[in-house]
Amino acid sequence: MLRQQIRSVSSLLSTMTLIGLCVGMTSTLLSLRATIEGFSTLTTGIIMSAYFLGFLFGTTRAPKDIRRVGYIRAFGGLAALATIAVLMQSIWINPVVWFLMRFLSGFALSAMFVIAEGWLNTMADNKNRGAMLSVYMVLIYGGLITGQLVLSVADPGTFVPFAIIALLINLSLVPILASVTVEPTTHEPKKVSLKFLIEQAPLGIATAFIIQACYAMFYGVGPVYAIHLGLTVSQVTFFMASFILGGLLAQTPIGLLSDRFDRRAVLAGCAASGAIIALILANLSGAYPWLVFVAMGGLGASLLPLYSLSMAHTNDFLEHDQMIAATGAIIKVGGVGAVIGAPSVAAMMQFGAINYFFLLMSALSAIVACYALYRMTQRKRPDAQGHSPFAALAPAQTSEEILYSMVDEAQEEENEEKATVVTGPPLEKEP
Repeated sequence: MLRQQIRSVSSLLSTMTLIGLCVGMTSTLLSLRATIEGFSTLTTGIIMSAYFLGFLFGTTRAPKDIRRVGYIRAFGGLAALATIAVLMQSIWINPVVWFLMRFLSGFALSAMFVIAEGWLNTMADNKNRGAMLSVYMVLIYGGLITGQLVLSVADPGTFVPFAIIALLINLSLVPILASVTVEPTTHEPKKVSLKFLIEQAPLGIATAFIIQACYAMFYGVGPVYAIHLGLTVSQVTFFMASFILGGLLAQTPIGLLSDRFDRRAVLAGCAASGAIIALILANLSGAYPWLVFVAMGGLGASLLPLYSLSMAHTNDFLEHDQMIAATGAIIKVGGVGAVIGAPSVAAMMQFGAINYFFLLMSALSAIVACYALYRMTQRKRPDAQGHSPFAALAPAQTSEEILYSMVDEAQEEENEEKATVVTGPPLEKEP
């Protein structure tokens, strides 16, 4: 049965996997190429932050424009924009051009996420939505990891990796345009006061902001740090892939723990672990690459689940209709953190020391851990923590559509549980 369900949306899942591969490959490629071209660390950080700025703008603006021109034509046009942005960066080596093209990439890819996830949400029903979301997240992780590894066989100093990304973006068009015929339905944007969210779940909002800043630091400036550490290009790809793989393996067990115990304690433990591992990484050299890779896996396992934990923790203190309204606000808060993260650490690395990369990440993780422990002394664990179960989120910006789907899935499960309690188990017929 599950195989048939996956087959029914296989074209969409294939498209999303290719998009994830392109996202993962592009960020590392541009960081490496910027280093080769002699861009300063600060300049590289500013350029990489443009992607998150474009993504933030795209998730806010794109849905309105998409509805106006139609989903199929919009998806094709956005793929063309993303391709143009990648090819322009390979042809015109200039920081200003790269910043503008990186912004365009963020906007185009965010809108493609909106369309593809809207289609996935439309084609999945209440019986298979949970399975579809799980498969979707695994494939996004897989695409991000594969994108790193592709660079190990493609010289970032040449046109080849840029051409591969352009080809993959256009290839992502084939499954969705050839197989999907039903127009997706998207949720109308709902608003919720940021002040209200901060009052209800300050830890969740603070964690989303800080952790997205850490993610942007890693994806934007991580390859630059690895090069300064003395790693080869192929080793840099493993450096990046180890972090993502660690997060993939840790999502499920950490999620189960957070649903069973106080979510804030699990969040504090992950953040504290990440702070310690980041501090260790700040003192490791490139002479022991495999030790660095193992530590990076541990760092990913500690930090990547934190955004999902912050989302679940925030929902613990909200009603279901408030959860749907809050998803967009949380994405925007995290997006602002991502925009700030890469330039901040790049400035510290350029005007301070190269190991400030992990020292800042350690400090930010420690702040999250300490604040989580503090909040445990100020407020009791919510009685109905189970009404917003942990849902793994991919280590990349995503649209509001997939978060709406998670909330809808949780609502459906709760309704079924309530119906069972009210009506009781089915009675057996008398012989």
